[in-house]
Amino acid sequence: MAEVVLFHHVQGLTDGVRAFADELRAGGHTVHTPDLFDGERPTSIDEGVAFAEGLGGKVRERADRFVADLPEQLVFAGFSLGAVSAQRLAQTRPGARGALLYESCIPITGEWAFGPWPDGVPVQIHGMDKDPFFALEGDIDAARELVATVGSELATLFTYPGDQHLFTDSSLPSHDPEATALVVQRSREFLDQVN
Repeated sequence: MAEVVLFHHVQGLTDGVRAFADELRAGGHTVHTPDLFDGERPTSIDEGVAFAEGLGGKVRERADRFVADLPEQLVFAGFSLGAVSAQRLAQTRPGARGALLYESCIPITGEWAFGPWPDGVPVQIHGMDKDPFFALEGDIDAARELVATVGSELATLFTYPGDQHLFTDSSLPSHDPEATALVVQRSREFLDQVN
């Protein structure tokens, strides 16, 4: 079974993030859920963005410190802000087995890029087609670029109808149970394949 590090979004390690991790564990996978906010749970996306900005480079440092003692053969996953850490580690940490990027994707070229996508590392990207952050701020375009560059045998973009951000978090009002069930199913299938 796969070993996964699942990074939370800007509202912290919520009960909904924990529940999603449990859904992946139910597929037989080991899932780590680091708390990069040290127990803080901002009550809105805006508050979460401000909190994360206030931490500066600590989010990155905490992510790196968490994975330092784990095996190299990890799948990196994350929601929104957490997907940034997941993508960076999948692209830069040797031995990555795959990446699951939920509601965020960083371009693989240009000033924000972490460098080229590593050979042979599969990735799935999930997001709503009218999400104001994912679809309207360029992440979906970055995801399409990633799929086009890496190839559809390794990279897949899944979009879901709707305009909610953090739709997979069952503890937030933005939760979409039907779409989340499909995300979980596809994520488990991905983890079974990279196993």
